[in-house]
Amino acid sequence: MSDKPSVTDRVVAAGFAAGWKLVPLLPPRLTRGAFRLGADRVWARRGRSVRRLESNLARVTGLDPGSPELRELSRAGMRSYFRYFEEIFRLPSLKPEEIVRRTRVRGAELIHDTVASGRGVVLALPHMGNWDAAGAWLVAVGHPFATVAERLRPETLFRRYVAFREGLGMEVLPLTGGDGHTFAALAMRVRRGGVVCLPAERDLTKSGVEVDFFGARTKVPAGPALLAVQTGAALLPATVYFAGDDWGIDIHEEIPLPAEGGRQEKVAAMAQGLSHVFEKGITDHPEDWHMLQRLWLEDLTR
Repeated sequence: MSDKPSVTDRVVAAGFAAGWKLVPLLPPRLTRGAFRLGADRVWARRGRSVRRLESNLARVTGLDPGSPELRELSRAGMRSYFRYFEEIFRLPSLKPEEIVRRTRVRGAELIHDTVASGRGVVLALPHMGNWDAAGAWLVAVGHPFATVAERLRPETLFRRYVAFREGLGMEVLPLTGGDGHTFAALAMRVRRGGVVCLPAERDLTKSGVEVDFFGARTKVPAGPALLAVQTGAALLPATVYFAGDDWGIDIHEEIPLPAEGGRQEKVAAMAQGLSHVFEKGITDHPEDWHMLQRLWLEDLTR
């Protein structure tokens, strides 16, 4: 397949560039309304992404496919997803103190106390809410961190996303296509008592760990659990959601390192532990789980 960006790729990249430039210049009430309207229009067309979101939400909630309740939930989900994009375009213009003021955090002491003890932290989270705002909060309260970024097409969009996150104070490493030392760099950071944040409920590398998730099998990234096993860092699950006009973050108790078994068995057990915590967070805030792709193994063959 050609690496040359398609017309769609170029249009999307141009749209993101315009968003970061124009949205901060416009009244929030206007941009929020526009993105909400855009979400409703996409939802009403019920294209492939919306149908996939509904299928995923049906699995995690038990709602009947095609039911009015599921349709309403998927509309709320699309509004949440579009809200994320409106907010990331505005996020660089917000002052750190405003981000801290608007973020409601439970369990922040789990990060603070662990880092204060000299031990590194691996924060693992699903694709929920505004994870970039959560990252900006973490930087603002004194914990600059490293993360990875999926390589997007075209390259200009990937570079803009990296620049956006670096501007918030994150260290961003490519998930693929880098120098091949991404895992080593993350391990070095946590061995030095730092913090790493990683998405952890959708495997993008085809080398993930198989787990039970909402009653069916899927694969999740091995990286978060493997980092904890190899470095002794604390593996802390986090779930992120919207709390009115503000942001919510729940930091959960550390996933314990199994006392027995080899490395592979320990990684699998900790990955399963993460997945159980994510189930609770997604159940509490299903509309803020932005999973518009196939996730479960049985869906990949359809």
